[in-house]
Amino acid sequence: MSGINDWIDNEVKSNDVVLFMKGTPSFPQCGFSGQVVQILDYLGVEYKGVNVLTSDDLRQGIKDYSAWPTIPQLYVKGEFVGGCDIIREMFQASELKGFFAENGVATSETAAANG
Repeated sequence: MSGINDWIDNEVKSNDVVLFMKGTPSFPQCGFSGQVVQILDYLGVEYKGVNVLTSDDLRQGIKDYSAWPTIPQLYVKGEFVGGCDIIREMFQASELKGFFAENGVATSETAAANG
């Protein structure tokens, strides 16, 4: 299992924003993954989607890696941010854009947020 853990660790640390999800950004295969994709797309955030359905080891491995029981899982600059509920709450409270800005992640909404 350490092989999958190393692979996950590399993905998390080598991508500014990575979403471990069921399906792909263009074809989410669960409603919760779909919601996070919609939020990230709305904000114009560039991110890498990783489909956990391609491997049972990956699907379990990401839960073990984060000690978080559900998917999707969003990582920004190597840090676990949360799952669907947390991302949705941050978005609805208008905290998510600021969070990305604080972490040096560009959004297409950045100019509008400052206006």
